[in-house]
Amino acid sequence: MTRNVYSLSISAQATLDMHSLNNEGGEGNQITTRMVNIVGEDRRLHNVNAISGDMFKHIQAEHLFRLLSGREDVPLCAACREFNANRISADDDYAKAIDGKSDAEAITLLLEYCALDDMAGNLITAGNRSIPRKSVAEFSWVVGLPELTTTDSYFHVKYANERSQKARDAEKEEEQRKANLGQAIFHRPASSGVYAIVTNFEMARIGFNDITQAYALDETQRGLRYRALLESVLYAFIEPNGAMRGTQNPHIVDVRGVVAVSGDVIPAPTLSPINSGYREQLQGIQKALEKVRPGAVTLSEFDSLAQFSEVMADLMETTAPFTLNY
Repeated sequence: MTRNVYSLSISAQATLDMHSLNNEGGEGNQITTRMVNIVGEDRRLHNVNAISGDMFKHIQAEHLFRLLSGREDVPLCAACREFNANRISADDDYAKAIDGKSDAEAITLLLEYCALDDMAGNLITAGNRSIPRKSVAEFSWVVGLPELTTTDSYFHVKYANERSQKARDAEKEEEQRKANLGQAIFHRPASSGVYAIVTNFEMARIGFNDITQAYALDETQRGLRYRALLESVLYAFIEPNGAMRGTQNPHIVDVRGVVAVSGDVIPAPTLSPINSGYREQLQGIQKALEKVRPGAVTLSEFDSLAQFSEVMADLMETTAPFTLNY
């Protein structure tokens, strides 16, 4: 029996070793990793390594783009087919189509034109407009757990087989010339630890026009987009793309957590895995919600990436997006 999903959330802890997925930039020959200040469950401030929600959403959106590219049954706008960062706002045909149209009509056309803009959201700036399309997907910062996450800086040398005459002439001392000949010294960070992840997906809003409060798509098209979205979320955990993967592809040691699914007009609960008792708390929330909406929320716990893959694959096969009836 197919179950309709109003919203879906994931609260998880992932153990990642020797990664550098998200950095703040560089100063001189030193790359600076991204650090944030958080309050731990001990109610004390901690400075920890983190991966921004922007980065993690980009990881998921790139997987979604690959899944949708080349398909004839799910549309992409011309700009999204090229993975243009401006997406539908860079589509000339769409800009012409919304000329003279209301904001509500512009959103309806967006939903019909492009699945990626529908689910990933966008700020439509085509035709000197400013119309928001809220994303179906929401990502928190991926935050390292205090005492369980560390960042180190590692020395690297890049060898250059050619030097300019000007550079050689500038080396006045022989020892300095031998030490520096053809070499560029730099430092790269690498982080290892247990990271807290929280994501939420408003499945009922796939194809939904928030202005007209009506769907612009039929159930078949919404179902195709829903399945592709679930698949892209799975791949974001299997292959978390990001910076420096060429030489610092992260070791995915462990992934464990809870997938919460809501089958009624009630949010799928989340709790940050920064709290070590997040699983027990989510179980308590589900028990309380049973008194309000019996059977509305189900929890699927997983203790490995393999189990998480099973949970997501099962959802792809047995569920469909919830339909709002206003």
